[in-house]
Amino acid sequence: MANFIGIDVGSVTTKVVLIDQKENILFDTYLRTEGGPIQAIQRAFRQLYEQLGEVEVAGVGTTGSGRRLAGIMVGADIVKNEITAHAVAARWVEPKVGTVIDIGGQDSKIIFFQNGVPIGFNMNTVCAAGTGSFLDHQAVRLGIPIEQFGEYALKSTNPIKIAGRCGVFAESDLIHKQQMGYKKEDLIAGLCLALVGNYLANVARGRKIEPVVLFQGGVAANVGMRAAFEQRLGMEIVVPGPFKVMGALGAALLAKRNYERRRQPSKFRGAASIASFTCIPRTFTCDDCPNNCEVNEVYIAGELVSRWGSRCGKWNNLNLSSADRSENRWGTGLKISRSS
Repeated sequence: MANFIGIDVGSVTTKVVLIDQKENILFDTYLRTEGGPIQAIQRAFRQLYEQLGEVEVAGVGTTGSGRRLAGIMVGADIVKNEITAHAVAARWVEPKVGTVIDIGGQDSKIIFFQNGVPIGFNMNTVCAAGTGSFLDHQAVRLGIPIEQFGEYALKSTNPIKIAGRCGVFAESDLIHKQQMGYKKEDLIAGLCLALVGNYLANVARGRKIEPVVLFQGGVAANVGMRAAFEQRLGMEIVVPGPFKVMGALGAALLAKRNYERRRQPSKFRGAASIASFTCIPRTFTCDDCPNNCEVNEVYIAGELVSRWGSRCGKWNNLNLSSADRSENRWGTGLKISRSS
């Protein structure tokens, strides 16, 4: 039976989901990216191979901020933005979805639906207050495991008012209130309420939140944030079972639809191969014209497999060597910018 894989590579976490022809989830994993998306993807496929072996794959989709690199690495058949992927997964979970609240490690977004069809979205633009990384930082500073952060909030009987319109001000105010001797549970409950207020003001931007409301992304594991949303909105907030991997699930569902429409063989490289090959990204600046394009390359097992960033298209030819760009043109001996 044909299977489909979805990959969601974010700045903080990397998620992989495998579904079958009937859209049952056969495998999922949620890993910290830890600044190394290539290594995170390889760890995920190592887990997949160890659990299920070399499964038959008819389609692969990628999403997230690292979707392009992931797509090149694994041989994706479709690459989609995270709004599309999350919307598809939300409708799959709840056909009557009205609003999706999605808070990840570094960004927050909201998707609005009408009759099951997405009609708009917003994303945070200038403030990361309330995202997973911000909450992780506050948990460490308060000496509380992030897994227990939400439970502390539920114990509160007197949430403290925290200035939450800005991440910097929220942390400063939290420190000030902590120094005044308030209980940790009251501080955390107040912080959750403040961050929900920040989200509604800066992400939802005053638009009406319609039920059914799905809360997804890593922060949905925080029961304190869920309770704060329910208190502010006066309605039930639903956290779907696969809330941590909704982007990857959406990418897998999109890969399945793409296969059913095109019926073409997948370009998937195979789980064992992905888990073990060397993948090295490199960049160089082309100074053949005033554009000074930053050209990106990806090498797999020593072979150049992709290159992009050239406005004129000169470097689209993968047979054209960039080896002579390893030194700059000013004779200083400084190496060009390379990341690996």
